[in-house]
Amino acid sequence: MIRNVKRMSAYVLTAAIAFSGMSITAQASGSILPGGGVSLALSNGNKLEDITTDVPTMPIQSIMEWMQEVDEDVPSQPTEEDLFKNLVIAQVTNYVNVRSLPSEEGEILGKLYNNSVGTFIQEENGWYQITSGSVTGYVKAEYCVTGEAAVEIAKRVGKRIATVTTETLFVRVEPSTECSIMGMVPEADDLLVLEETEGWVKVDVEEGTGWVSTEYVSLHSEFVQAESKEEEERRLAKEAEERRKAQEAAAKKAAQNAASQGTQNSVPAQESVSYSVSGGSEMGAAVAQYGLQFVGNPYVYGGSSLTNGADCSGFVMSVYANFGVSLPHSSSADRSQGYAVDGLANAQPGDIVCYSGHVGIYIGDGQIVHASNSKTGIIVSNAGYRNILAIRRIF
Repeated sequence: MIRNVKRMSAYVLTAAIAFSGMSITAQASGSILPGGGVSLALSNGNKLEDITTDVPTMPIQSIMEWMQEVDEDVPSQPTEEDLFKNLVIAQVTNYVNVRSLPSEEGEILGKLYNNSVGTFIQEENGWYQITSGSVTGYVKAEYCVTGEAAVEIAKRVGKRIATVTTETLFVRVEPSTECSIMGMVPEADDLLVLEETEGWVKVDVEEGTGWVSTEYVSLHSEFVQAESKEEEERRLAKEAEERRKAQEAAAKKAAQNAASQGTQNSVPAQESVSYSVSGGSEMGAAVAQYGLQFVGNPYVYGGSSLTNGADCSGFVMSVYANFGVSLPHSSSADRSQGYAVDGLANAQPGDIVCYSGHVGIYIGDGQIVHASNSKTGIIVSNAGYRNILAIRRIF
């Protein structure tokens, strides 16, 4: 399942609410997560950027143009807390149904999963009317929060993300161009924001926490939203088809490797350290075991060679290429590959574990194999060593 993300500025979001709502992003309960229709980001001062084509966009461009024309009359931008008060956030074990009427007799239009978000329209007889993704309908108020109660939950379940907008972005030890560079991240990578100051944001990268200039990133807050019945059906069918294709590609590649004795791109495992792979699917375990062969090999920024050097996404891409599966050379894009897994407790060997500006392959027992950085090379680490943004399963 591929999540669809939209980004818009905070003042436009407020206008969109006034003109009939907004849409928003996030995560749900269950070991395999649904997509949640369209995901939207609340951002500050950034233009609308629609990065998908399979879902119609909200008609807000005219609002943006109008507000630019009358900029001198525009009131001050609302705070993030003001925006969060307009949200309706599900607080349930799994999901709450979105119905066509404020009654149990209403037709089920979709599902609002736990911690997923909608926009409040009105309250009617113990029901909230909301807009979330492509779904507009009613949810039982007892299963959701809004207003002041939604503010703290929104801060907890949402993620503040900085998306890199330049070819190579330097991460510095302090918020100044005079400070030393601690790392580099490529264009389109998503970085988890820890702190914001004037002109700079503190982000989480593989080398640690550092600062990047807001001139070279686009900021937004991600949540997850409702999924309509039709979207759920399409997602399940698409996931089944993607699994089938991946399994067929892997079987074909395995046959080719067997015919050539499977020696290409292979190196002996290190004798001093051994790691076991157990659980999950046979294909996923094979991916994890294959990736472990390259522990100790170098990290090279922008590289994709398992023997001569790869960066994090290049390593994941090349490991999966051995099984006939084509993945992008981008840790950010890896967040939309395959389908979602809910939490580390449900991860299986072969799953892709995505972090802020980083990605690795789960091998089981709470560990990942990954191309970490230029100092350590390809190593095995505890999967929970950093905040996990997403876990994706290919097979």
